[in-house]
Amino acid sequence: MSKLTASFRLMRVGFILAREGVLSALPSDGLPATLAFFHRFAGWFARKRSKKTNRSENMSRAMNKLGPSYIKLGQFLATRPDIVGSEVAKDLSSLQDHVDTFPHEQAVAQIEGSLGRKIDDLFVEFGPAIAAASMAQVHPATVRNPDGSLRKVAVKVIRPGVRRRFAKDLEGFYLAAEMQERYVPATRRLKPVSVVDTLAQTTKIEMDLRLEAAALSEIAENTRNDKGFRVPAVDWERTGRDVLTMEWIDGIKMSDIDGLKAAGFDLDALAVTLMQSFLKHTLRDGFFHADMHPGNLFVDKDGCIVAVDLGITGRLGKQEKRFLAEILYGFITRDYRRVANVHFEAGYVPPHQNMESFAQANRAIGEPIHGQSAETISMAKLLTLLFEVTELFDMQTRPELLLLQKTMVVVEGVSRSLNPHFNMWKAAEPVVKEWITKNLGPIGMAKDLTEGAQSLLTFARRTPELVRSVERIQKGADKMAQDGLHLDDDTLKRFALMQAKQNRFGRYAMVLIAVCMVIITYKLVI
Repeated sequence: MSKLTASFRLMRVGFILAREGVLSALPSDGLPATLAFFHRFAGWFARKRSKKTNRSENMSRAMNKLGPSYIKLGQFLATRPDIVGSEVAKDLSSLQDHVDTFPHEQAVAQIEGSLGRKIDDLFVEFGPAIAAASMAQVHPATVRNPDGSLRKVAVKVIRPGVRRRFAKDLEGFYLAAEMQERYVPATRRLKPVSVVDTLAQTTKIEMDLRLEAAALSEIAENTRNDKGFRVPAVDWERTGRDVLTMEWIDGIKMSDIDGLKAAGFDLDALAVTLMQSFLKHTLRDGFFHADMHPGNLFVDKDGCIVAVDLGITGRLGKQEKRFLAEILYGFITRDYRRVANVHFEAGYVPPHQNMESFAQANRAIGEPIHGQSAETISMAKLLTLLFEVTELFDMQTRPELLLLQKTMVVVEGVSRSLNPHFNMWKAAEPVVKEWITKNLGPIGMAKDLTEGAQSLLTFARRTPELVRSVERIQKGADKMAQDGLHLDDDTLKRFALMQAKQNRFGRYAMVLIAVCMVIITYKLVI
């Protein structure tokens, strides 16, 4: 019955999106005749007020009506312009949670259930919620230190029932993705089902606050010697699956430009520190905060940038880090063949494509940029143009690079809000140059040789085990070749019943959807 109920949920989603004017406001250029008809059909349902507001406001209103799962879906799709288009992704990037706080008693129950201790044993004081989002809300609290002194903390508590609600909505996401892959062949290269898999995985991680605590701890360890950037300390004693307790941050939000000026902070220095910190996290550590909007960034009394809310993070492997450094350095030096070469070496562009043609496309991106002043060159725009060009050369979707691009757009925006004449290249050059020197120069070659030797040693130690595995596989293959592949009667019956069940539910869903559409049309006409 899950597909049937998922079909009804999708019908409700479509109706709300149409009523709030979201569907009719989406681009319709190039749509097939059938989809173009439904695009016009959706416009008939739109409320009058939706025609007087912009699309991003309509999207925000619709997503908040649909609930936490769809808010998270919208925020996730904002990182995937390859799927929804750059304009829609930009609208979704401004999507904010507008949800009410849940009752204080429920927050207390969540904490006590997660930590197995009474609230009075954990906190001297536990105040009412001061902020709420789709997944959790935050409370101020006070704890007593071992020496008897008091310390203020922030307590993040998961919203009750959010996991169950997300699991139900996820069935609808999968059904929509499967239908898209089946009926819209042009979108198969975007792997819609894999996209939903990624959303499911990242959201499950975000709903386990122990993992956010671990992310805070990892970044704190990576940046312990960095000047000008830090994250809140975690109180592990009061942290569990449904609750995260961390240091309370007294600071000025980076969105409060007037407040930063009034406090006497050097905005130019803050912009440089923010950009260089982000590049260090990506290139040096391969682990970065992927939601660095100004509401998640504070400046403390010492002028140090403090990043909070690490529910979304990104990782880059050695290959991705080299890719980022090489393309930035290649565009800086106008070595477009080098940029093309690193794409082919990484396997991002298929080998049957022509490298010279790809280098030419990179030149088309780089030369206009070099004709501008350094203050107006956008590194984020460069990456956006690059990913658009790679689509022409059959480059497969790289979610980790798209997340990086999205975060870089946000960080660049914050830096330019602090200093409109911020020089991206001058700020980035020391970090990029240091990484290239350490990883692509003699030091990097020596490191690669050491890692290669260690890999060979590990492989040599596992050789006997691998030989035995190959022998087992060969024996199995020989037996199959002689006797053939056999399935017992019970297995065949189960396959047949499963297929018949899926087909039956699919037919029921299609019939119900058709009936509902007829009723809606009749009501409109009458």
